[in-house]
Amino acid sequence: MFDLSTGVGELMLRAAIVYAFLFTLFRLAGHKHVGELSPFDLVVLLIVSETVNGSLIGDDHSLIGGLISAATLIGLVQLVGYLAWRSKTAERVIDGVPTILVRHGHVDKEAMAKEQITLSELLEALRREGHSSLGQIRFAVLENNGTITVAERKQDGA
Repeated sequence: MFDLSTGVGELMLRAAIVYAFLFTLFRLAGHKHVGELSPFDLVVLLIVSETVNGSLIGDDHSLIGGLISAATLIGLVQLVGYLAWRSKTAERVIDGVPTILVRHGHVDKEAMAKEQITLSELLEALRREGHSSLGQIRFAVLENNGTITVAERKQDGA
């Protein structure tokens, strides 16, 4: 249970490589998939976690090996968060930037295609915010966390 069959450095390196690889994959997947996990996305996430299990610890099935890998992953999360906090450039690379989907009632079709958001999904988000028409919208932004923020146009005379 406490006997390591793999070195501490190798366990830490394995965890760092798996973290970097998965971070890159999920970052490339785009904003939409971060904030809105469908049942399919959840199943894929669970399968990915099971798939990389062997990559994290190799042949080591000790308690200590699992704890070292977990601690390394948590440390990497903290380090990445600190880097994003300290550097605007790192923040843009790590978290991405919000994407404007609607500007003055007009849909940006290129932005929608880039983020793989359908018009139906956009209209659903607008309805959730209490808007029934694109003409009412000053802007709609896909935030880094996958949510869509909507601002209404000001009414004349208000």
